[in-house]
Amino acid sequence: MIDTRLLSLLAVYETGSFTRAAQRVNLSQPAVSQHIRQLEAELHAHIFERAHGSLRLTREGDIIVKYARRMQALTNNLKEDLATERTQVTSLTVGITHTAESNAIAETLARYVSLREHMSIKMITGPVGELFEALKNYELDLAIVEGSVSDPRFHSVMLDTDCLILAVAPEHPLAGHTMITIDELKREKLILRLPDSGTRSLFISALETHNLHLNDFNVVLEIDNIATIKDLIRRGFGVSVLARSACMDELGKKKIVALPIENLTMMREVNLVYSCDFDHPELLRDIVRCYNDLSRSPSVQSM
Repeated sequence: MIDTRLLSLLAVYETGSFTRAAQRVNLSQPAVSQHIRQLEAELHAHIFERAHGSLRLTREGDIIVKYARRMQALTNNLKEDLATERTQVTSLTVGITHTAESNAIAETLARYVSLREHMSIKMITGPVGELFEALKNYELDLAIVEGSVSDPRFHSVMLDTDCLILAVAPEHPLAGHTMITIDELKREKLILRLPDSGTRSLFISALETHNLHLNDFNVVLEIDNIATIKDLIRRGFGVSVLARSACMDELGKKKIVALPIENLTMMREVNLVYSCDFDHPELLRDIVRCYNDLSRSPSVQSM
C-alpha cells in the first residue's frame, strides 16, 4: 500500500547509495533515480545532496524521510493487525530504556508473554528521545520510560516511581556511611551514563538546583551499558549515580551498596507510554497488573 517511490527513497537513505538501493528494491538504478526526481517534483523539495562523495539528506529531505518511515510502519502495522485478526496471534513492539532493561520491566514483559498464549513481544532498547521518535513513527506500540510525559500525542500510565542513588562497591571506604556529601562525591572517580540518558539528565538537573555543574566532579568514564558500569563499580574502578531499580539484584546480593547524596532529591516516575490511537486497553491493564504482582512478590520486596 505504501507508494513504491517512498520505498525507493527509504532504500537510498538507508544504504546511502542509488546502486545499493536499486538492488534492495529489485529495480534498475535509473528507475530509483526517477522515483526520487518524481518525489522532489511532486513535493517541491530537494531531498538529497552530495557531500564529500556521499549522499546527505537536506533539511527538507529529513522531514520527508521521517514521514516515509511512518507510512511504512503504518502499512506494516496494518498487515500485522489483519494477520492478528485472522489468526488470533498478538504481537507487540515495546521500547524500553537501558535502565528499564536492567530492572523489573524486562521480567514483567517476559511474565506477561508466558501467561498469554500466542503472544510475542519484541523489546527494543534505546535513549528516551529515540523511543519517543519511534513511537511517533509507529515503529513502537508502547514505550516504558523514566520521567513524566508532556507530549499531547501520547497517553501514559504510571507504573512506579524510582530514585537515583550513589552506587559503590561493598569494600569502598564510603560503603559504611549512611549518606555521602557533595564534597565527598567531588573526590570520587565518577562513572556516568552517556549524555543522552535520562539518568544523567536527572542528575545534572539536581546539581543545577544547587548551582553545581558536572565539570565540578571527576568524571573518569562515560558508558552506555549499565551492566558494564555495575561491574566496574564492583571491581573498584569508581562509583556511579544510577537508578535504584537498576541495581536491585546487586543490592539484594550485597554486591553493591546504595547511598543517598545529601541535599539531592532525584525522584522520577516510570511510565508506560502509548499513542493516543492505541486501542488495546486490555493489554495495558494486563501489563500493569503483571508489573504490580512482580513488585509485590517477596523476592523483590526483600531487596
